[in-house]
Amino acid sequence: MNNPRRSQLNLMEVCGTHTMAIARHGLKSLFSKNVNMLSGPGCPVCVTPAGMIDAAIEASRIPRAIVTTFGDMLRVPGSHSSLEKERSNGADIRIVYSAHDALDIAAANKSKEIIFLGVGFETTAPTVAATVISARERKIKNFSVLSMFKTIPNALKTVLAVKGRRIDGFLLPGHVSAIIGEKPYRFLARQYGVPGVISGFEPADILESEKMLLGMINGKEPRIINQYTRAVKPEGNVIAQETISEVFESADSEWRGIGRIRKSGLVFRKKYRAFDAQKRFGIKVLHPKENVNCICGKILTGLENPESCKLFGKACTPQNPVGPCMVSSEGSCAAHYKYGKMVFKHRR
Repeated sequence: MNNPRRSQLNLMEVCGTHTMAIARHGLKSLFSKNVNMLSGPGCPVCVTPAGMIDAAIEASRIPRAIVTTFGDMLRVPGSHSSLEKERSNGADIRIVYSAHDALDIAAANKSKEIIFLGVGFETTAPTVAATVISARERKIKNFSVLSMFKTIPNALKTVLAVKGRRIDGFLLPGHVSAIIGEKPYRFLARQYGVPGVISGFEPADILESEKMLLGMINGKEPRIINQYTRAVKPEGNVIAQETISEVFESADSEWRGIGRIRKSGLVFRKKYRAFDAQKRFGIKVLHPKENVNCICGKILTGLENPESCKLFGKACTPQNPVGPCMVSSEGSCAAHYKYGKMVFKHRR
């Protein structure tokens, strides 16, 4: 059980949106002096491995293919290139705002193969699953998805198992929780004695959630509390859960800089395999070596912070990102670069 008299308490904000909100509003200067906030693996762009970026690049080279993607994926480095570089070399890669936009492109371009890059957590997966169901019902056969989806709960088990630091409490992701509810996190308190608070994203939400966490730690009463009740129901969004389950099933998945995590990814069920771009086009997913100087994996598991990286602000900047934590608008390195040292240090 956690000892509230320890001189330093480690609280982890799992979600990248929390990381950016904490940085933007300078909240670390308001936290208790003995609280150390750690960034977690809740940035989907950051945890997408280089091998999957290489697979997306391979997809863009398929004859008559149009690759559709959210904009923050363009500049994520693979092992030798990026989608942005491939687009500048002539590949048809288009930014869309939803999977339904990609389906509309497929309906309007029957002679082309439209491949949507399915990146995200439980928050994004339901809309993509619904789009796949719609494609099947409408008999749109030139639409497919390269599934890179990740799921959060089992990743937290891996984070807790990392040697070299301990976590005393979790600030749990509000967006993901709106889909999955409270139950999937209960193992944190039951099995590990670590409390968690599902938090909203306004400064008042985050500060209240920190207070709730400290109260549980001091009271030696680990539980999962839902602070974000205006958006998160205890059971989550059951319809969204059923939509995900209709199209996808759980599978082991590789997380960039972290490794393979059991049952932390989503793959197509047999019924919808015709929409699986990887199977449909025989896209190979290799496991290239990551840049040994990039410590994004250690940052995402709370072992290091961006200032510890010798590339940070030098070889690695938002204009020339080496690692995904600098590319994503939710990445720890991007937050620290934009908002400076107030992200990590107290002002008082």
